[in-house]
Amino acid sequence: MINFYKTSEGELVKLDSPVTGSWINVVDPTPEEINFLTEEIEIFPDLINYSLDLDEMSRIERDEDEGYTFILLRIPHYQGENVDVPYATIPLGIIIVDGVIVTVCRHETDILKPLLNGKYRGLKTGKRFRFVLYVFLEAASRYLSHLRNINKATESLEDQLQKSTRNREVLELVKYQKSLTYFATALRSNEVMMERVQRMKLFNQYEEDADLLEDVITENQQAIQMTGIATEILSGMMDAFASIISNNLNGVMKGLAALTIILNLPTIVASFYGMNVKLPGEEHPLAFLTVLGLAVGLTAIATFIFYKRDWF
Repeated sequence: MINFYKTSEGELVKLDSPVTGSWINVVDPTPEEINFLTEEIEIFPDLINYSLDLDEMSRIERDEDEGYTFILLRIPHYQGENVDVPYATIPLGIIIVDGVIVTVCRHETDILKPLLNGKYRGLKTGKRFRFVLYVFLEAASRYLSHLRNINKATESLEDQLQKSTRNREVLELVKYQKSLTYFATALRSNEVMMERVQRMKLFNQYEEDADLLEDVITENQQAIQMTGIATEILSGMMDAFASIISNNLNGVMKGLAALTIILNLPTIVASFYGMNVKLPGEEHPLAFLTVLGLAVGLTAIATFIFYKRDWF
């Protein structure tokens, strides 16, 4: 899918075809759309392939002879709760060539929606490098938003784990730990790329752009720190609750063992006095009540002992 946009009177307007100073947003392109990009916009096919490769890491390439700048950014992607990794990262390719800016991504992403909805008043498709900075800023902000959602989900699982004897809750935590690992790797890769962008001084044409780049790097570093903190907390939580689950299971086993002993005491007494041999007091008129009282007494004593030992 390909859409064309251009800023007009402070708003993004959808176009039928690309013009100078426009933004071309490409999502999971078909072979025909890729041919359009390579032939009409004159984008190298490798740049499109890099943007669609889910394993590509963040980087920047600039070729002044060919007249293009290619930036690959790892962005967060929410895949849903019922998958192995709820929050993953995917590459977003940003290509600046021939007076237009092109974004290429394998999946539909929420990163670009705030740009379409007018979140940033200073956004202009004609100022291509500033447009890239707003994409960077929105990506860093979305990382922080997803990290807050992960923290809420793990706090909810924490309440369930305190009384759990199953592995389901721990496995849920493993899913979020995988997400944090993906986040940490992508954020570090983005940081290296942004620092290189800063050294190349691509965004120094306007003073506002240089300041915005500083803000983006700061926001990205904050996301890295939050990811590190969340990872450490989650690792410690998993270790702690693995022990809690084991202790809960031990408590259940102690309760079952105590119950088994209590139920066996009357059986033992009845077994002795049910044998076909001479027993003391067997001819006494209260023999049955005596045996019954003995069984009940032993059961009560055992129950009291186990209760005091907190086996129930």
